[in-house]
Amino acid sequence: MNNNYTFEICIDSVQSAINAQAAGAHRVELCDNLFEGGTTPSAGMIQQVKKMAPDVKLFVIIRPRGGDFVYSEHEISVMLDDIVMAKKLGADGIVSGCLKANGDIDAENTGKLIQASGNLPYTFHRAFDMCRNYSEALEQLIDLGASRILTSGMQQTAHLGINTLTEIIKQANNRIAILVGSGVKPENIAEIARKTGAEEFHFSARKEFASPMNFKNENINMGGVSGIPEFSRFYSDVDTIKCTIKAVMEI
Repeated sequence: MNNNYTFEICIDSVQSAINAQAAGAHRVELCDNLFEGGTTPSAGMIQQVKKMAPDVKLFVIIRPRGGDFVYSEHEISVMLDDIVMAKKLGADGIVSGCLKANGDIDAENTGKLIQASGNLPYTFHRAFDMCRNYSEALEQLIDLGASRILTSGMQQTAHLGINTLTEIIKQANNRIAILVGSGVKPENIAEIARKTGAEEFHFSARKEFASPMNFKNENINMGGVSGIPEFSRFYSDVDTIKCTIKAVMEI
């Protein structure tokens, strides 16, 4: 049994933070808009998660919008201000990252974000999986002083990226933490751990819950985007988190 595993739950609500704490997670990554891959949460959300789930480390994503990771000067300014906000509100870590249009790490702007994070650990998020060359990107992030990289091994899910994850973890050689995420579930976490040697895992364990709305106008999608459920809510599930942790702890 490996007692060195770390479990981070990707959340977008206070309830999910409470559930993550109850299930024994070590850390949460707090986001807004998970259907867009996660964007910067509000000040109120950060404060309430800190208040209601004080026993888990709170890492805050800094991402001003969905879409690509090439940011304008104005967007970088927003991100820097949001890091200041998150630090003031008690964040335990920052999650962010920037790319150049050619798929390389934007070292200049990522460096600014790392510097603004100060003593807080800095996770370079799954922008890493959109990089042109993961081996070069890994070395750049080590040189920049990032604490960890969140990655699925350049594939849609960590299970699909298992071979590349093995190479990334081998190259990292404990110089930077590798946080394995995307599609991590009770049924595959043990295999991922065995084959890659990963010790940090990131997953949402989300379960769908019906909206309490009785009246439903089915003719409208807020934001004009179809396919996103208007009358469902998603929360990280205590039992699913526990099952995922148990599955790998039994190796």
